[in-house]
Amino acid sequence: MQERTCENCRMKLTGRIDKRYCSDQCRSIAKNSRKTQNAGERLMKEINTRLRHNRFVLQRHSPEGKTTLRREVLQVAGFDFRHFTHLYRTKQGNTYYFCYDYGYLLLSDEKVLVVNWQPYMEKSNASTPN
Repeated sequence: MQERTCENCRMKLTGRIDKRYCSDQCRSIAKNSRKTQNAGERLMKEINTRLRHNRFVLQRHSPEGKTTLRREVLQVAGFDFRHFTHLYRTKQGNTYYFCYDYGYLLLSDEKVLVVNWQPYMEKSNASTPN
């Protein structure tokens, strides 16, 4: 019978035949190293963190659903204009950038209109943000 070793530290294993790690610490270290090796997963986590932060900033600055403020206010709060979940284009040609259910429209004079997405009513064909 072949001697079994820990998949993390290579120490000799004793006990159950299906045991893979010598301790909880080795199992945890191995799991964490697998997670950090996957660059795609790390990138997704970073982007999702930025998107959630952007949504939080928009929500905090627009408690009533619709607010106009200076672009600088969002930038100072750590808002990253490069990250958004989707776009909404109106019939008038305006483009709203959304972070989940909160969005913004870039206005002239370095101002931003912050909106909360309002689902359209079933009877209405209009689906514009509030």
